[in-house]
Amino acid sequence: MTEDILDPDLRIIDPHHHLWDFSPALPRMPEIAHPFGRITRQSPRYLFDELLADCRGSGHNVIGTVFLQCGAFYRADGPVELKPVGEVEFVNGVAAQSASGIYGPFRACAGIVGQADLTLGARVGAVLDAEIAAGNGRFRGIRHIGAHDPDPEVLGPLAHAPAGLYSDPTFREGFAELGKRGLTFDAWVVEPQIGDVTSLARAFPEQPIVLDHVGTPLGLGTYAGRHDERFAAWKTAIEELATCPNVTVKLGGLAMPFCKLGELGPDNRTTSARLAELFRPYVETCIAAFGPARAMFESNFPVDRWGADYGTLWNAFKLVAKGASADEKHELFAGAAARFYKVEDLLA
Repeated sequence: MTEDILDPDLRIIDPHHHLWDFSPALPRMPEIAHPFGRITRQSPRYLFDELLADCRGSGHNVIGTVFLQCGAFYRADGPVELKPVGEVEFVNGVAAQSASGIYGPFRACAGIVGQADLTLGARVGAVLDAEIAAGNGRFRGIRHIGAHDPDPEVLGPLAHAPAGLYSDPTFREGFAELGKRGLTFDAWVVEPQIGDVTSLARAFPEQPIVLDHVGTPLGLGTYAGRHDERFAAWKTAIEELATCPNVTVKLGGLAMPFCKLGELGPDNRTTSARLAELFRPYVETCIAAFGPARAMFESNFPVDRWGADYGTLWNAFKLVAKGASADEKHELFAGAAARFYKVEDLLA
């Protein structure tokens, strides 16, 4: 990174990053004709050392993070429904490594968001209880990805979810188990499905939900080159979702290949000013709709490395929020994340 760090004392809680190690499988991986395949080949390994280098080595004042599920480190043995518990077990170990203090005051994975198959219905409760135990006080909730699109070019290898997943009665039976345990829910859908999250939020008005990646505006496949044409529909869906007081929004994911904003890509590093220009319409719309207390900037690393390095990405967020008050900046960069994921101790 060649830019100076903007507002280097501003405290940041990064509420969305992953940890993975695809390197042992890489020699056997087929070539994937999708930009996400380039992510795994460019970043086959993203563990504590890489996270520490980004969060603390960038020069930004990142005081802690929240881990988001990515399907890594699942158990190899045992019942299928309990395999995701392995991810929580692994990440809790990383959190303990960070909490030792030998790497400084930074606290990685202070909150852990795992995965559990909500289509198990009420039986998913046993999985959630196992993850709560594995998280050793750090487990905060789950993400069950609902992203779906009929065009196979849009999601590529991540096209796992069926259409209408969040409306499925058995899924909702499992979803109800979260509230019984005070757990959060991360929703990753793509742009045309934001209304599915609104429906879910209205059906469970007491359940805390966060929409990942501003609802993922799309720029691949049938959506290529249509950002301006589709912006109004995206904005309307975001504003409707914001009427649900139990929903928060994550401000990021816009440097992902699925969005394909502007000229972004792994072969074209750009400035924070250019990133801010590309991000601003989406970020400002979300802040206006949800308010700073229900909006949080996120890195989504290493996925967003496809379009930006860590330091430049947070500079871009700071440029977008330049006109905000000190209190508003605190909410957007740390406060909202600390409350939603119950990691207020990071701010002590």
